[in-house]
Amino acid sequence: MAVLTGCQDFLSEEDPSNLTPESFYTIPDHAEAALAAVYADTRFIGDGAGIFSSTWQLVEAPTGTSTTETAQNSDLNNLYGLIYDGRTQHVINWWNGLYKVIAQANLVLDKVPAITPMDEAQKTKILGEARFLRAWAYFYAVRLWGDIPLITAPQTAAAEDFRPSPAPQSQVYQLIVDDLKAAEAAGLPWMDVSGRASLAAVKSQLAKVYLTMAGFPLSMGTEYYQMAAQKSAEVIEYANANPNVINLFPTYGDLHDETNDNLLEHIFMLQYNIIVAGNPMNNMFPNFKPVTFQGPSGTGSTVPTNDFYNSYEEGDLRAVNQEGFFYTSYYTNGSGEPFDLGAPYIFKHFNQRALGSEGNPGNRANNLNVPLIRFAEILLIYAEAQNELAGPNALAHEGLKRIRDRAQLETPALGDFTTESFREAVWRERWHELAYEQITWFDMLRLRKVYNEITNGFDNFVGHENLSSNQTLQERHYLMPFPLPETQNNPNLTPNNPGY
Repeated sequence: MAVLTGCQDFLSEEDPSNLTPESFYTIPDHAEAALAAVYADTRFIGDGAGIFSSTWQLVEAPTGTSTTETAQNSDLNNLYGLIYDGRTQHVINWWNGLYKVIAQANLVLDKVPAITPMDEAQKTKILGEARFLRAWAYFYAVRLWGDIPLITAPQTAAAEDFRPSPAPQSQVYQLIVDDLKAAEAAGLPWMDVSGRASLAAVKSQLAKVYLTMAGFPLSMGTEYYQMAAQKSAEVIEYANANPNVINLFPTYGDLHDETNDNLLEHIFMLQYNIIVAGNPMNNMFPNFKPVTFQGPSGTGSTVPTNDFYNSYEEGDLRAVNQEGFFYTSYYTNGSGEPFDLGAPYIFKHFNQRALGSEGNPGNRANNLNVPLIRFAEILLIYAEAQNELAGPNALAHEGLKRIRDRAQLETPALGDFTTESFREAVWRERWHELAYEQITWFDMLRLRKVYNEITNGFDNFVGHENLSSNQTLQERHYLMPFPLPETQNNPNLTPNNPGY
């Protein structure tokens, strides 16, 4: 009997290392660790999506501004060819990645309020950051899929809404705005050199959201252009008063210098360190050309089209070899003899400190972050939103001019612009300044316009031919398909989005 009792006690012993949501959230350090997990999950964008491809290419390949030199990945080929569907791995990865961020943020928001004792300012800040990250994820999801499941609490298999139906886009946007307003009031610093969400990031994200809500598909118009202008102006006014905190970098090289991560122009970035995960933009390297210390490597699966490269104005510094966003020659194995690449490639995410530069072998530690919000975009958001309200004013014109000044381009005087000509001037700068930062596709969706590299004008989205593949955009491309695994597991996600 004694033996049996002893065995029973042993078998019922609880393992203190077996953490659950109920046992974990007990001290402030747990809240910080849980929030760090949400930030870590945002890096899904850089994860692999099959051979020679990354998840982020979902929102780059369909834009028509890039092409592939290898064509080794059938899913990526389908993205370039505009024939993707719910089986495309990039689609599946984005859905899974975004909803994992949402799930982790929901845990923080559900469990952290009960932690005691805990400094209230610290708690408010953590909850604000979690709401910012949840809004960040939902903002991607609603633009990609439209009506989507709206999940705001931790889920289990026994939950009543474990297989949720899609909620209307308007409800999703309301949650996004509510979350960002809560984050705005959470006591965050204007900038955070650690890379955590800042007040500038929150206000900038609100400006992006309002600008999107003003356009398609919600078409909420004037009121939301006004709010987009207001939020972006708040960032610009702070920057003008504090130019050593928020500003444009003097050179384009500063944008991809890892010592500038989370500083000045970089309002919000995905954080990368080689110890955890190195910069995921390597698919922009040319195919098997020795531009880095790794020698003849690289996939060339996202490279600029010649048509887009040639659409930059004559004299635009952004198109100058190794000075702007492209390079047409480099150094053997990153630091040796110069050689001609035979075509333009994307230099915007090339970390010379890690990969090598003339006469300087790289240190092989690619710790460059991935930019998500730059001050340049905020200047252009204000310019666009203000123009839609009442035509261009001095601040809108100044923002456009600052972007073009850095590119060493002349800008017509304010009085030379009409509302229509200023609108297209701002759109062109968005295409050329923000290229290859996973922004252009969402501009295409909210504007339902696409930059035409040949005419230098803008086509309607439906009927525009992507010169990268000679394929035509259709109405079904306004939305992505629900991933096949999700529709198989959740009957409430059927029917799929139109055309899939």
